[in-house]
Amino acid sequence: MADVAVFVNWAKVAAYLGAGLCMGIGAIGPSLGQGMIGASACEAISKNPDSAQAVRSSMFMSLAMAESSSVYCLIISALLIFVK
Repeated sequence: MADVAVFVNWAKVAAYLGAGLCMGIGAIGPSLGQGMIGASACEAISKNPDSAQAVRSSMFMSLAMAESSSVYCLIISALLIFVK
């Protein structure tokens, strides 16, 4: 009976560690991508101010796509923590 309790404790530790790593590492890519998207949009608008509306709408679509991968990491982390 004690062996099962030890296994459950280690499984919880592994789930919490996995959730932390998932959010920590999984947030690096989207944050770098969003920074690059914003920098490119600012550069494009500064080169051609007349195309600001088109660049802005494309930028928001690209930001939404980049943000979706970090939301997936959040969902996986929540599943690891709360689903037993």
